[in-house]
Amino acid sequence: MNRISPFLVGLVFGLGLCLSGMTEPTKVLGFLGGGRAMKQTIAFVMGGAVVVAFVAFRIAIRRGSSLSGGHLHLPVAQAIDARLVAGSLIFGVGWGLVGLCPGPAIVDVGYLDGHAALFVLSMAVGMGLYGTLAAVPAKPAGELAIDDG
Repeated sequence: MNRISPFLVGLVFGLGLCLSGMTEPTKVLGFLGGGRAMKQTIAFVMGGAVVVAFVAFRIAIRRGSSLSGGHLHLPVAQAIDARLVAGSLIFGVGWGLVGLCPGPAIVDVGYLDGHAALFVLSMAVGMGLYGTLAAVPAKPAGELAIDDG
C-alpha cells in the first residue's frame, strides 16, 4: 500500500489534468490572456481543485497521517519573504510564456511532446541549479572575501 496509494493519486491527478484540458498550452494561454479568447473552463477547474484540496487537507490534518499511514509533511512557514515572491514570479512568468506548469508538462511528456520534454528538462536544470546555489553559504553583506593563499 505504501507505493500503490501515491501511484493511484498521481494517476487520478494526471487523468484529471488531461480531462480538464490543463495539458493543452493553447487553452491555458487563452485563459491567461483574458479578452474574448479567454477559456473560463480553466477557472472552474482551478476553483474545483481549491475546494477539493481544502477538504482533503482538513481530513488529512484530522487523521494525522497520510492514506498509506506515513507521516504528514505539511508546510509550516507562513512568512511571505523574497524567496517566495521570486519563486512565484518565476513560476508565473514560465506559465504565462509556455502555457504549462510542472504537472501538466510531465503529463505531456507521456504524450511524447517535444516542447513539454524541453520544458521539463529546463525545469530540472533550474531545480538543480537552485539546489547547488542554495547549498552555498551566503557571506554577510559588507564583508570582503580575503584569500590568504
